[in-house]
Amino acid sequence: MVAIDIIFAPIFLSVLLYFLTRNNQDLAKYIALGWFIVQFFIAFSWYNALPQEGFLELGSFLSVPQFGFELTLRVDALSVAMLLLTAALLILVVFTSWEEKNQAAYFSLLVLFSGPIFGVFMTTNVLWFFMFWELTLVPMFFLVGFWGGERRIYAAVKFFLYTHVASMFMFVGFYLLYKQTGYWDLTLIRETALATPALIWWFMFIGFAAKLPAFPFHTWLPDAHVEAPSSISVLLAGVLLKMGAYGLIRFTVELMPITTQEFSIWMLIIGLNTTLFAGMLAIYERHIKKMVAYSSISHMGLVVVAIATMTYDGLSAALYEMIGHALVISPLFLIAGWLHHKTHTWYMDEMGGIMKKAPYVSAIFILAGMAALGLPGTMGFVGELTIIVSAIKSFGWWIAIIAIASLISAGYIIWAVRRSIHGEMSPIVQKAEFTMSFPEKAALAIFALLIVYFGIQPQPIFDLANKAFSFLGGM
Repeated sequence: MVAIDIIFAPIFLSVLLYFLTRNNQDLAKYIALGWFIVQFFIAFSWYNALPQEGFLELGSFLSVPQFGFELTLRVDALSVAMLLLTAALLILVVFTSWEEKNQAAYFSLLVLFSGPIFGVFMTTNVLWFFMFWELTLVPMFFLVGFWGGERRIYAAVKFFLYTHVASMFMFVGFYLLYKQTGYWDLTLIRETALATPALIWWFMFIGFAAKLPAFPFHTWLPDAHVEAPSSISVLLAGVLLKMGAYGLIRFTVELMPITTQEFSIWMLIIGLNTTLFAGMLAIYERHIKKMVAYSSISHMGLVVVAIATMTYDGLSAALYEMIGHALVISPLFLIAGWLHHKTHTWYMDEMGGIMKKAPYVSAIFILAGMAALGLPGTMGFVGELTIIVSAIKSFGWWIAIIAIASLISAGYIIWAVRRSIHGEMSPIVQKAEFTMSFPEKAALAIFALLIVYFGIQPQPIFDLANKAFSFLGGM
């Protein structure tokens, strides 16, 4: 019962946490932290129990035989990679939210979010997948809408409507899968021929691309990031965007490989446009958090390019970049929000000289920035290099134009460091008091260590990829 409990227990735990801690706000974060640690160790136990290929069966629940409908829970290497990443980020988000206001409600919503997001990565039933997918929107809507900035309501509503409407396309695709096969379960659908695979593919692709988000469905993300608390931006970039990439791999590549191969050139074009267009927006951006948001979109475009290769090498690179993106972009969002909190400005040209007053934070910002532009010895280098190599092998040397994205990244990262971290100290920075709590410092240090460790030792992530994509080894 552990598998179903880890999904549904947060519903009751979140309510209990809120009422137990309303009069003792500090207790909320400790309960939430304990729960996320439990989730991490359960996910790690599944990692150790994974078979060499295929799924680890976790059980079937809530069966309705007359409709062929039941909550089937299975995990494979791809699922476990996402579960470990999600749990780890939730733990670190607790540290970075240590002094958040109204903690009883805030941490209750984080606990509530942890249930359906685990369900997304654990179920192979497409209808339950859709329900969990939609349920993740609810706590995230309130976290942005109540704890965000001045335009938080606008950003929360835009985020909800964009992703919800796109999800309707995905649901139509799932319904067509059921109508044509008679099954809701992914493993059974995979064994059945589809009458209209192209139509189904495009419905699902639109739903996943909007969540990713790929151009031109990306416009909800900068607003959501700018208005969301920085810790919630970590979940938006590190977890919610990965739902889109996970869906592309699980439901287009694995379920409909032939159709995906036919439309791979369109995926490639969309991925390239996303990477280059968002990168150009980032290089012209003065707003530090919006710059990081566009950088995030640009890197997710690289993931789409990698998936478009439809090869073992490309998908392995995509999984590595998905994890690397989460670990690299998260400290950039956290520091951007922290700088705004201390200086009361979002604009980099109004900062300047921060290194002299906050060397610890500045050093980690520079490290994460160098990883984002692909500096050797960091996760960014391994991710970008493997994507470029796999794309050239699949599409030819002309695809080397993707390297322009790295040049653009270098431009906006170096420009951001020059304007905000180095240079002459601005009057705003001179007046500001740059203090940081120990939990926040610890979280940034963990991100920095992971960026360097997996940049030097990428093999643990590629070992997961070996299990996840071994069926594509011969392609």
